[in-house]
Amino acid sequence: MLPEGLQVVPAAGSGLCYNEEIKHTAAKGARRMKKQFAVIGMGRFGSSVAEYLNKLGYEVLAIDENEARIQEISDRVTHAVQTDSTDEDALRSLGLRNFDVVVVAIGQDVQASIMTTLILKEMNIPNIIVKATSELQGKVLAKIGADKVIFPERDMGKRVAHHLISPHILDYIELSEEHSIVEIRAGQAMAGQSLRELDIRARYNCNVMGIRRGDKLNIAPNADEKLQEQDILVIIGENANLNRFEKTMT
Repeated sequence: MLPEGLQVVPAAGSGLCYNEEIKHTAAKGARRMKKQFAVIGMGRFGSSVAEYLNKLGYEVLAIDENEARIQEISDRVTHAVQTDSTDEDALRSLGLRNFDVVVVAIGQDVQASIMTTLILKEMNIPNIIVKATSELQGKVLAKIGADKVIFPERDMGKRVAHHLISPHILDYIELSEEHSIVEIRAGQAMAGQSLRELDIRARYNCNVMGIRRGDKLNIAPNADEKLQEQDILVIIGENANLNRFEKTMT
């Protein structure tokens, strides 16, 4: 018997009860050696993560206490369950210990986020990834055992800011406080020159990881290949060197 307040929305047309379906899914997942994911919190971020994981072919359990959100996501994930994630009995009844990764994507309710993370930690979940909305919340989540704390709004804000101040930077991924990966559009200054002629590694201490031309990505570009205007270079390096390269070459 499921705990009070827990409602299951099974995969469309499965005809299985929840426990049978979970066992059936786990067996299939074991045969395919694919990870199983649970995502708690079906806001914009959580639903996007759950839906994309499902599109990639992984088994996904979506959890939220809001019935409307569960109904909305139910046909885009393997399982969808309406329940309160701060209810330890309810979470344990879902068999979350069998999942490889649990993502806590609860939005503004900091207390619920922390309580949920504590419960998951006590359940010995192998990998707990938690969304935080502030540095303080992030520190608390790390202290209580979150394996990884992510800041989607902050990180997206940084990427947008970099694009606004440097129009040639199409994307930006921060690896650490001092190192990043950027996608930079080749301008007229680079067009017609090869990587050997530009000598980016020696002049800027940055490495070109790939070149995207149209829909094709070359992850092992030849040093003598001539760049074309509008080519996109994927470059890794220290932030100061990347900024110097961007200002000089674009």
